[in-house]
Amino acid sequence: MEHPYLFLTSLFSLFGLEDWAGAHPHVTYMWFAMIILVILGWIGGKSVALVPKTVQNVFEVIISGLEEFMVGITGEEGRDSYPLLLTVFLFVLLGNLFGLVPGFYPPTASINTTVALAILVVSWSHVIGVKKHGAKYIKHFLGPVPALMPLFFVIEVIGHLARVLSLTLRLFGNMMGHELVVGILLMLAGPFLVPLPIMAMGILVSLIQAIVFFLLPTMYIAGAIEEAH
Repeated sequence: MEHPYLFLTSLFSLFGLEDWAGAHPHVTYMWFAMIILVILGWIGGKSVALVPKTVQNVFEVIISGLEEFMVGITGEEGRDSYPLLLTVFLFVLLGNLFGLVPGFYPPTASINTTVALAILVVSWSHVIGVKKHGAKYIKHFLGPVPALMPLFFVIEVIGHLARVLSLTLRLFGNMMGHELVVGILLMLAGPFLVPLPIMAMGILVSLIQAIVFFLLPTMYIAGAIEEAH
């Protein structure tokens, strides 16, 4: 569904790039989300104090809570992967919430964005596996029965590819579905009569999908760190 108006597309028209921006709204809003996160990170790092204020307290609770949650699943060896997964979590959450702002497009409602994120986190789990086990990591794909190793290898490869597909379609489907529902309601009820419960549900869905995109890669990393049986 094409949006009738996108804020960043109108800004790109000042530079003669309106057609490109209109054809790739997920790219422009992905850049915008990245800029926001960089600025917030810079502000947050600059304002850190030994005696934290309210905002710092809130962020410390969220960040430390997610870190301990991840370490509880992966063990201490998974702590090195936390900065990457936290960044992905924040990007997905912010990108999802863009869909609730008039004139904004959620980059996570594009399958191009979700497949890129999925490939990133799934590939990283294999990087961690190779770093931990070296060449022995191949045992994760071979199974416990030597005679059935070729079959197990094919099944495991398909399973790991399915992880990418699952992450991609889950996030894309939920966010695109929300965009379609809100768009239909806007056409039927007008911009000022969209039911608030739908918007509240959008916030809940945005948060849940960001958590899922944090939780599943955490489990993949935990599996890569474990010894093959």
